[in-house]
Formats: sequence, C-alpha cells, structure tokens
Amino acid sequence: MAMKHITGVAGVVVAAMMLAGCSSGGTTATDSSGNPTGDITVLTNRTDLVDTVFADYKATFEKKYPDVKVTFEAITDYESEVTTRLGTKDYGDVLGIPASVTKDQLANFFEPLGKVTDMAKDYRFIAEQAFDGTVYGLPTFGGANGFVYNKKTWADAGVTTNPKTPEEFITDLKAIQAKGAAIPLYTNYKDGWPLGQWQGFRGTSGDKEIVQTMDKSDAPWSAGSDQYLIDSLLFNAVSNKLTEPDPLTTSWEGSKGLLATGKVGTMALGSWAIVQFQKAAKDAGADPADIGYMPFPHQVDGKFHSVIAGDFKNAININSTHKAAARAWIDWFTNDSGFAASQGAITPKVGSENPSTLADFTKADVQYLELTPAPTDQATVDSDIYNGANIDLFGQVYRQKLVDIARGAAKGDMNSYFDELNQRWAAAKAKAGK
Repeated sequence: MAMKHITGVAGVVVAAMMLAGCSSGGTTATDSSGNPTGDITVLTNRTDLVDTVFADYKATFEKKYPDVKVTFEAITDYESEVTTRLGTKDYGDVLGIPASVTKDQLANFFEPLGKVTDMAKDYRFIAEQAFDGTVYGLPTFGGANGFVYNKKTWADAGVTTNPKTPEEFITDLKAIQAKGAAIPLYTNYKDGWPLGQWQGFRGTSGDKEIVQTMDKSDAPWSAGSDQYLIDSLLFNAVSNKLTEPDPLTTSWEGSKGLLATGKVGTMALGSWAIVQFQKAAKDAGADPADIGYMPFPHQVDGKFHSVIAGDFKNAININSTHKAAARAWIDWFTNDSGFAASQGAITPKVGSENPSTLADFTKADVQYLELTPAPTDQATVDSDIYNGANIDLFGQVYRQKLVDIARGAAKGDMNSYFDELNQRWAAAKAKAGK
C-alpha cells in the first residue's frame, strides 16, 4: 500500500536474474480483430480492496474486453513473497514491481512498455521504473510524504500550527504527552514496513538530486544532512518516550482506529494513507475531518518541501502468455479506473489537479519536488551502496535497531549508531568504486 524499498531480499533478485534470463517468451494473444484475449492473473498488495473496489474494476474491464478474464491474487507480505517468486516464471501476468528489483534488472523480469521520451508526455513518475530510456512500469498513483495526524489531539494540546523544526516537533509531541490522552507518535515497529516510510522524507531539504548527493557522501548520517534530520528526529522521539510504550505489540490495522479516534497523535506515512484513516474515523464514529497531514518539520528559505513519487508500478511479467491482455489491463487501470482519485492520491496523468486530501499541504504552501533520476550509467549506484552496506534504507531492519537503541533495548547511542552507519556506507561506497 505504500512506497517501499527493501534490501534484505536483494540477493534473491540477483539469483532470480540467472533463472529468468533476458528472453521475453510468451505470446501477445489477440483475436483476429486485434482485441486481447486470455486469462490474466494480477498480483496486488491491496488486500483491503481486492474483494470490493477491485471486484468492481474486474466487472467493468471484462465488460469492455469480454475475451479477457481477470483473477486477482492478493498478497500480504508482498515484497518478500513476490521477490522470491521472481526466481520462477510464476509471478502473475500483471504485478507491482517489487522495490528490491534494481533498474538494471528490470528487463530480466518485465516487458517493455514504451520509451521514456514518449510516455513522459502523458504520465508522471515514468522515470522511476525505467532503464536506458525504456519504461517497464506504470504507476498506480502518486503521493507526497508527510505525517498523518489527528488535528483534534494536537489542538487539544495547544498546537495549531505546523512545527517548522525538529525541535519544535519534539516540543509539540511533549505537549500531547502532557495531556495524557494519546500516544504522541506511533512507529508501528512490529509491522516493520511503516518505519521505511520515514525514508520518504529524503529530499526535505529541497534538493532534487538528494539521492546523488547522498551517494557522493562518505558520511550521510552527519549533522545537517537529510538522513541525519530524518533518523535523529525518530531517535529523539523514541528516546524521549513519545512513542508507543511497547513497540513489540503494535498493529498496523489497529493503529488506524487509534489515530482516527485520537488515541494516537501522529504517524509518518505517505499521503496514500489519508483516505484509509478518514475511513477508519468514519467507521469509529469519529470525524474524518480530524485527519490532517503535515510536512516534515524542516524549512528551507521559509518553505516546507515534500517529495512526490509514484507508488507501485504495474508491469507485465516477461513470461506471460497473454501480454496483450495484460497491457490492456494496465492501460485501463491507469487511464480509466479512477483508482488514484478514489485513494485521494496524485494521478499519474500529466496535468491532473492535486487531490483534496492534500489541502493541508496547499494551505501550508508545501513545495513539491520530483527527484532527478540518476543518469543511466549511475542508475544502480544508490542500491549498490545500500545493498553493499546492508542498510535497508526503505525497509525496517536498520530503523528497528535505531528504535531499539533509543528505547534502551540495544547497546549504543545515536552518535555511535550513526558512526557505524557512516562507516558501513563508506566501505560499501568504496567497494562499489563510487
């Protein structure tokens, strides 16, 4: 349901490359009139929608393409399971590209969809799953990065304006704690993946080339850097006991109701989550209008910044025997389903208006930025370094350790851990020859 990158399974992808090879295989499968035919399986991480919203999509799509039958396979542990399945040919016909697949591996698993120069005229976020000018995935929707929060909980604590610095943010969380009615900040430590959402704040400095900037650094966890701002804020919130008292018992699904009813104040999540929390508020008899969205507490030249990016990109299994039907589904889903709008998200289509769910960002004059893609010859530098360092920037392992240190469940302190991360990063960077 969210933008995620993981590295713990990257080795599986490398191994899978040798199994998958580079041959496209399969057939396009169309009838004499060129209409797509055949049965297709669509893998999805949206376990919450597969029997409702997606069932309606299936009916509408199959009415338009009567010779195509769509079956959904909803997967809870999507990243891990699908990454493992890439070692076989059995990974559906259409699927969201796992974040563990590096750009230079895309052609080994997925069918080309077109050229960046052509598709960028019609769609946003195209370069995110492209390599050497070729596109392999179309985004389901786009989103911004920020904190979902309960406006009433914050207002009851006397806070009615967005904090502009990490120090103000911590002070505001302490004000919520002092009221005694809510957990100020919820990490969702046990589920793990929500901790990866914090990496979406990389770019809070307004640097469109922040990835390349970080990749050139031997010590990205140094004071003043985006990475330091992100992880020090999380560390300080935990060390000040402003997060859930027992992180080993958190629950993602349960946390929606907690924030919706004011028992939790704040969570770091992509804007894709706003609609889910509004629904949770309605289901609990609370006011959906209490669900707000605030930017990361850092300004440059008096402005907040938020990176916008695409969520999962729909792609075609290179081994599919019904590629025309698979492509028809992707095109229909992107252009006609209305999925992005239903999720209160930024639509992939160029020229579309920002959704009403981001009204708080509009009011705060948050500046949006899309990160500049790395040149083709540097497309895997970032993943080469963080994989080599075994630092899952978009995953959960290294931030779970950060939380453990901050709460006294592991040895060290923030500075010693940041020193360790910098050393691992520098060693991996040197080994990668960067």
